[in-house]
Amino acid sequence: MAQTDKDKLPPYQHSIQNILKWGIEHPGLKSKLPNILKSDYSLTIEGEVERPFKMSWEQLLSLPQTIDVSDFHCVETWSVLDQKWEGIRFRDLMEITKMKATAKYAWFECADGYTTSLPLIDLMGDNVLLAHKLNGEDLPPPLGGPLRLVVPHKYAYKSAMWVTKITLMIKNRLGYWESGYYSDSADPWKNDRYRR
Repeated sequence: MAQTDKDKLPPYQHSIQNILKWGIEHPGLKSKLPNILKSDYSLTIEGEVERPFKMSWEQLLSLPQTIDVSDFHCVETWSVLDQKWEGIRFRDLMEITKMKATAKYAWFECADGYTTSLPLIDLMGDNVLLAHKLNGEDLPPPLGGPLRLVVPHKYAYKSAMWVTKITLMIKNRLGYWESGYYSDSADPWKNDRYRR
């Protein structure tokens, strides 16, 4: 039997129209979109790694690219199903930077000041991307362009937008939402939204 949209929704989520912009604008923490020129963009990876690096936009695009279709679940109860993302798998970046055995978590910093963290085990799947395209188009700034993290099995506040730095860490550190309001585990299938 074919899976229906309702079957694909976590508890208490509802599906919104499947369009590129999703009808939702996100200004970021500073109430205006970060102004990131691709010509000036760089991604830094540091911390518990053998080979820290700072990679330009052109260098990122020269890496193996992956296309993945996944669902996107916002903690505010809306979901967008079957979104086609294109970008670099997180685990492929980790192969380049050579994680140390001590690395257990990744800390993400964004151009608007946003932060979040995830256990590395949650980032190694086929569908976890640093994405620069959505549904065949360049990722627009209101959705985190030029580069955002996509972690389909977590609520969207873990899918950091405008990512500029990734630091691998031995111990966890709570990010912007997790330090005050939302759950650090962010599991949509367990309806795990709020910090306890």
